[in-house]
Amino acid sequence: MKERLDAIVARYQDIQTALSQPDIATDIDRMTKLSKELSSLEPTVDAYNTYQDLEKQLADLKEITTDEDPEMREWAHSEMPPVKEAITKQEALLQKLLVPKDPNDDKNIIMEIRGAAGGDEANIFAGDLFRMYTKYFEHQGFKYEVIQAVENEGGGYSQIELSITGNGPYKYLKYESGAHRVQRVPQTESQGRVHTSTATVIVLPEAEAIDFELDMNELRIDTYRSSGNGGQSVNTTDSAVRITHEPSGTVVTCQDGKSQHENKATALRVMRSRLYDQLQQDQLKKAGDERRSKIGTGDRSEKIRTYNYPQNRITDHRIGFTIQQLDRVMEGKLEPIIEALIDEELARKLSGE
Repeated sequence: MKERLDAIVARYQDIQTALSQPDIATDIDRMTKLSKELSSLEPTVDAYNTYQDLEKQLADLKEITTDEDPEMREWAHSEMPPVKEAITKQEALLQKLLVPKDPNDDKNIIMEIRGAAGGDEANIFAGDLFRMYTKYFEHQGFKYEVIQAVENEGGGYSQIELSITGNGPYKYLKYESGAHRVQRVPQTESQGRVHTSTATVIVLPEAEAIDFELDMNELRIDTYRSSGNGGQSVNTTDSAVRITHEPSGTVVTCQDGKSQHENKATALRVMRSRLYDQLQQDQLKKAGDERRSKIGTGDRSEKIRTYNYPQNRITDHRIGFTIQQLDRVMEGKLEPIIEALIDEELARKLSGE
């Protein structure tokens, strides 16, 4: 462990040196990349410095235990147990920090929510998930923007796409990708029978130019007239944008911005992120069984969670986690579930899975 930590400190110092060079200001991409790497290494370096300070304290105390003064020896012996305990805790922290980090954890995200099986009730549930997530964003200090929304006549959304920005939202929300199942009595059900419906959620790390270079020659960009809610420009100008990535057939549309320029810029962000995600998914598939062992990167059609309204129960099937707090979760209190998923993934990594 010490060799790995020494290597991290050496890398940290190399980056600091590189960022202090005058010519770094002319290479924005390199400066951005190095600054992010420096920020990611800083918690480990700080924790290692603390660990080394504690080790020195313990060594000094051990030396005092051989002092000729009996009071000093007694004092040193009394001071050693809390220092040893602090060292043990710091070692555990360093082991966690040395676990390979998901390179996307610090990224902003693109989220898509769709009504799936269950007709209008599925779309209503998609709307409920949208409101649940936006309340969670508020709790966490994340900002969100609606990119595209297709409202359903029966309520909710058949599809809604969001851009979420903040302090590493992907780290917390990457576990949400998959099929979400709801069990409840629909408002239109006169017999009081419980129905089961599903909505799907996809969470993509927002790719930057340094992550994935978008070849504009592979894109077809079409403009058309916006429809639905969206302000004075709707139905009066061709402000909506549809971008097609011709090699893969991936299509992105955006019409909720104030102008064609804004919609095009947003659609390009989403397209870059989708293609970056496709590239990562292909790499994971090539890794075979490794993909199945990771929470949050599995099959997007997999049922990950059930929301049971009659019993106020929510269950995450990937880790067998259940709490009787569905009402609180739907108000955006997702922390217990997300923390359980983070802890489980960390435990699997520490055990070598």
